[in-house]
Amino acid sequence: MARSQYVWGIDIGKCGLKALRCRAGTDPGTLVAEAFEYIEYPMILTQPEADAPELIRAALEELLGRHDLRNDTVAVAVPGHLGLSKFIKLPPIEAKKIPDIVKYEARQQIPFPLEQVVWRWQRLAGGVEESGFVIDSEVALFAMKREQVYKALAPLTEAGIRVDVLQLAPIALANMAMFDQLGDITTHDPDNPHPSVVLVSMGVDSTDLVVTNGHRIWQRNMPIGGSSFTKALVQGMKLTFARAETLKRNAVKAEDPKTVFKTMRPVFNEFAGELQRSLNYFTGTDRTAKIGKVLLLGDATKLRGLTEFVAQQLQLDVQRLEKFERLEGPVVASSSTYRDHQVSCGIAYGLALQAASQASISTNLLPNEIVRDRIIESKKPWAVAAILGLLAAAMLNFFGMFAAWTAYAPSLFTEAFGKAEAVKKRSAAAIAAVDEVRKRQTDAIAQQQWLRKVQDRRFQTLDMIRAVEALLPHDPENETVENPADRNELHIDRMDCEYFPDLAKWFEGVKTKWADTHIADDAAADDKPVEAVEKAGAAAADAAATAAADGSPPTDQPAPAAADPSAANPAESTGPTGPGWVIELRGYHYHNESRHKPTEGAQFLRSTIVKNLLGKGVKVTATAGPLAGQEVSVAELGIGFPVIVSSSPIRTVRIVGGKAAMSGAGMPGAIAGPGAPGEPGVAGPGGSSAASEEPQDLVLKRYDFVLQFCWQPKVPGPAPTAAPAPAQ
Repeated sequence: MARSQYVWGIDIGKCGLKALRCRAGTDPGTLVAEAFEYIEYPMILTQPEADAPELIRAALEELLGRHDLRNDTVAVAVPGHLGLSKFIKLPPIEAKKIPDIVKYEARQQIPFPLEQVVWRWQRLAGGVEESGFVIDSEVALFAMKREQVYKALAPLTEAGIRVDVLQLAPIALANMAMFDQLGDITTHDPDNPHPSVVLVSMGVDSTDLVVTNGHRIWQRNMPIGGSSFTKALVQGMKLTFARAETLKRNAVKAEDPKTVFKTMRPVFNEFAGELQRSLNYFTGTDRTAKIGKVLLLGDATKLRGLTEFVAQQLQLDVQRLEKFERLEGPVVASSSTYRDHQVSCGIAYGLALQAASQASISTNLLPNEIVRDRIIESKKPWAVAAILGLLAAAMLNFFGMFAAWTAYAPSLFTEAFGKAEAVKKRSAAAIAAVDEVRKRQTDAIAQQQWLRKVQDRRFQTLDMIRAVEALLPHDPENETVENPADRNELHIDRMDCEYFPDLAKWFEGVKTKWADTHIADDAAADDKPVEAVEKAGAAAADAAATAAADGSPPTDQPAPAAADPSAANPAESTGPTGPGWVIELRGYHYHNESRHKPTEGAQFLRSTIVKNLLGKGVKVTATAGPLAGQEVSVAELGIGFPVIVSSSPIRTVRIVGGKAAMSGAGMPGAIAGPGAPGEPGVAGPGGSSAASEEPQDLVLKRYDFVLQFCWQPKVPGPAPTAAPAPAQ
């Protein structure tokens, strides 16, 4: 049956289902809305007692009870955090080679085997193509795990709704913005691009941030949503979730609006701060980008004062998107349901645009097997006729062969069969002899390659030991620091190693300590204490109280400073894989006096050898391979992933006449290692010089540690050229 001219954009949200039925307008560049439905769930899907599949099924059944979708084109959105969006800047390349380089990039960017995901790509507008070469072009790459795709389609399939387009919600928003808000973007100057529009679509649990100027797209998911305000009321005012949700929606009419907004104040600050950090990161990565205006979408943005608060924090033109410029339809526009929820229709609008073939980005994450099955179903009558024709031809061929077989006389061909068998045996023997020669040739080449590689591996262990020695902190050669506590040095008592067939097993056991080791990487690099990193955004917590009568949120404090929102959490690192060695260093240092703060104890360890092992400090000299004699990073030697697996409390030791004894804790025994203070001639604080006849006692603070890192030996520099394959 032929499909109708109508399209549906269906957005299955956490609070309700939004569906917009449209058709292409008579005027170019317009879309006509024919119907709009908003079906609110009895409870939010993220509540613990909510049965999400059942609530969605009931909403879809209600939609089907009001409208017939069988012959319409249906587009459905999935949350942005369920998929992967990458925008890749291409080098100058031939246009016909773009699919090959995109497939290569897909294997690099998608963290799953391509067989387990549904992925699509599209070349974006912009760029220049001359003589078959493309310059300054950008490609959009989208992917989603196959199991997540089928999980998203399951409720609609069970309800009998045929989905034609499956798209990520942020991309649907980008399509809406490029069609409805940006105007004419046909011309593009890379040095002076069009101002970008920022879409902030606030959902229940998260917020989709989309920035686009029609030629470039940037999107991010922020973990703050409408329920964040509700949870703040639940915790701050000791209310039930349902009561807090009602109070949030009617905050101005509450008995004490000032208390309500004061309780939600931290969420206001966090939302504006996260938005500010995201925009700072975007403008930092794209220096030519200009922010034109910020549009807020979603029912949660109706919260009184939110728009004004965000505008004051960002110092930008911020407004709620309550009117679509190119969406017509007086019947829908006049309905109270549409007016109440128009601010949350952006995703449904963008989906309808793609279903009507008017969207800029037309990628479809519907699996190929579903599309193929539908094509087969539509061609089924022709396929049946073709199969019947093939069956008839096969029967005719069978009867012809049967007639020839019945006329066959074996005695006439015995001699010919004997000669053919003899030739076959001689041919098999010749082929076996050739295969044996090829095998010996391949083995000889492999042996030669192995022997050639051994030369580069002879000094790898020495390189590793020299690298560790070079990475240890040292005082300058022309400086002599008399007080051992002020020396920039670590004392290593012991160095062990252990081989692991798979380093992932070792990393699994130290993942927590890996996170503890690297929580202060940035602080160590800047000589700042760990607390300064952990409390970077606390300055905005004490903003002034909101106005009582009008419910305006706090506006007197600036948002927290921006940070890179894509910075990875070290505790979530996948760690090393494959065979390798784990090197363990046991030692101590005396860099623990009060004047050394904040870089004492483990922090001194992080700011010196841990930093160097991460490749953020000094380089080492290679002694083998193509880069012999040159300075290389520790990663090129296969060294990485340092972990502080054991730390002792900082304790006081006393150096008495060249011998050290524990003090304070009452633990006897010598603890001074090689090169430790206490050797004859070492002066204590305020003591005599090395020439004194009676050395003074020296009181120091000692910190003991055990540090491990992995080593997967390799030769620095490019890999050697592979030997030519043996001649066939």
